[in-house]
Amino acid sequence: MKILICGDVVGKAGRRVVCDALPTLRRELDLDFIVVNGENAAGGFGITPKICDQFFDVGADVITTGNHAWDQKDIIPHFDREKRLLRPHNYPEGTPGTGAAIFPDHQGRKVLVLHFMGRLFMPSLDDPFAGVEMALLNRHLGSDIAAIILDFHGEATSEKLAIAHMLDGRISAVVGTHTHVPTADAQVLPGGTGYISDIGMCGDYNSVIGMKKEASIERFRKKLPGPRLEAAEGEATLCAGFIE
Repeated sequence: MKILICGDVVGKAGRRVVCDALPTLRRELDLDFIVVNGENAAGGFGITPKICDQFFDVGADVITTGNHAWDQKDIIPHFDREKRLLRPHNYPEGTPGTGAAIFPDHQGRKVLVLHFMGRLFMPSLDDPFAGVEMALLNRHLGSDIAAIILDFHGEATSEKLAIAHMLDGRISAVVGTHTHVPTADAQVLPGGTGYISDIGMCGDYNSVIGMKKEASIERFRKKLPGPRLEAAEGEATLCAGFIE
């Protein structure tokens, strides 16, 4: 099975590169399953139902999100309507949508996609370690499930590594998102689980993590409320994790 997970899509530039590249990548890499993290796809802040449809139309099987999941208000009810759209599973009970669901790949095999958010330097949510254990109850890789993928949306590499080692040998891969900076630590852990701390973003890298440089620099220098951050619109790069 060949799986592609695209890093956080940032703004119009990120949407453009993903929509242009996914059909070609599916053909050239013979992909069976594609996950896109779309939490910054709407101008850098959240995602809309229309953008979800664009990603599904070009081949995405599942869309994950993160701490910006709720930025666009029209997406909130969409999490209950569109089962292929996931939010971090460790939001409190009663939050729209889910972050743990099974989907068929293009050959009909079952893929369990888990989506959790870290708590270190992030919003305070339910314990992701306990949440993952609950989500994996009665789910066994290689028996009823052909692949199990975790999109772990977090700031700290230590937290990402800790949950990966906890799950080593039990799931197919732990892929980190959120920082928009690709890390150089892609590896297969001793138990056979694939891991990378962050797969980066799909967006304009001539920027500050996908946003226009000038406003970001001014905010850091003056420490005062500055101009609104806007997604950079130059040529974008698609960053993703490829798992076989």
